Formats: sequence, structure tokens, C-alpha cells
Amino acid sequence: MSFTLVGPALEGTLVRLEPLDHRHAGDLAAAAEEDRSSYGFTWVPEAAEVERYIDAQLTRAAAGKLAPYVQVEQASGRAVGGTAYWDPRPWPTGDSLSAIEVGFTWLAASAQGTGMNTEAKYLLFRHAFENWGVSRLDLKTDARNKRSRAAIESVGARFEGVLRNWSPSWAPGEDGRLRDSAIFSITASEWPDCRTRLEERIARGLGRSN
Repeated sequence: MSFTLVGPALEGTLVRLEPLDHRHAGDLAAAAEEDRSSYGFTWVPEAAEVERYIDAQLTRAAAGKLAPYVQVEQASGRAVGGTAYWDPRPWPTGDSLSAIEVGFTWLAASAQGTGMNTEAKYLLFRHAFENWGVSRLDLKTDARNKRSRAAIESVGARFEGVLRNWSPSWAPGEDGRLRDSAIFSITASEWPDCRTRLEERIARGLGRSN
């Protein structure tokens, strides 16, 4: 039986990752308009674009290319951002995954720096390695996006290099241009140590908030 990319709901203390649906549109529209100053290199819909954004993600999901999520803040029950599994690479037999990417990640300004991103990454990584049994997990960002690169490194991913002219740019005013992408990864052999560090970091963050 061939592998089908379906992302289950994933539950954390700060964040719950729910499969994206049109019922999340109102929350996402509000979240995206809080403060857009940190979205210079990231695909984040404006309020009027949210329905089209959801349609586009669900179309990718129907094609088996993406498993889109919303990030739901546990304390408020509001959807405050998005993330996804995407680019699944099956083994030649087709019945299991060799690798997958985590991407399409964004958070409302009020949710940034709260620990939600770290916990969301932990939940996604854990499911990929421990349930799907992947050998490798990728993360990519615009090579110019220093903030995103630092955030990716902070969750334990290793920088591998820059892929030149790799994908369409999301930066304002760069329609039709290609961007250089910085690529990071975690391998299965690295996951146990990465998991321990992430769990310790999450526990420290929760301790400070109590």
C-alpha cells in the first residue's frame, strides 16, 4: 500500500496543530493583520486573501504534496498561524517515507516569542521521525532571512548550504524572481539528541510562564 500524506492533529501544552480548514479563516485573517513587519520573506496572506490561501493549501493537500496545519493557541483556542509538512519523498517501494520537509510556517505577531514555534516544531519532528520513520527532515528559508535562519538553527537543525535560484521569492516586489534558499536538516541519528534539547527548552519555557 502506498504512503498517503495525511497530517493528524498534534497536541502540545502551548499549541495544538489542527489540519487546516475553512472554519479557521476568521482567526487566520485576524492573526495575519496584527503586525506584518516580520513577514518580509514569508508567504502570509492578508486578511482578504485568507480564503484563497486556504484553497491553495488544500489543493496541494489533495495532490498529496502537503499536509497543512493551523497553529491553535491552547490558552485562547484561537488559530494564530500556519505550518505544514510538505515535499514527501517516499522510498522506492512507495509504502513509507524516506524524508519530508516542514515549512509554510508563520505566526501572528502576538504569538511570536511565546514558545509556540518551538513546541510546534517539536510535535512535527517527533511525529515524522517516530510515527512515519523518516530518515531525514528538511527545513528551508530565504537565504536573506536571518531571523528565520536563527529560529531554524535554534530547534536543532543543521545548516547544509544555500541552494541558488531555488524557488519563487515571496519577498514584496519580487514577483517572478527566484530566491536563494538556505537549507537545513535533521537526520534520524540526530533526532534523539535534538528531541532531548527541545524537551528541555520547552520545559524551561513553561517553567518561566508559571
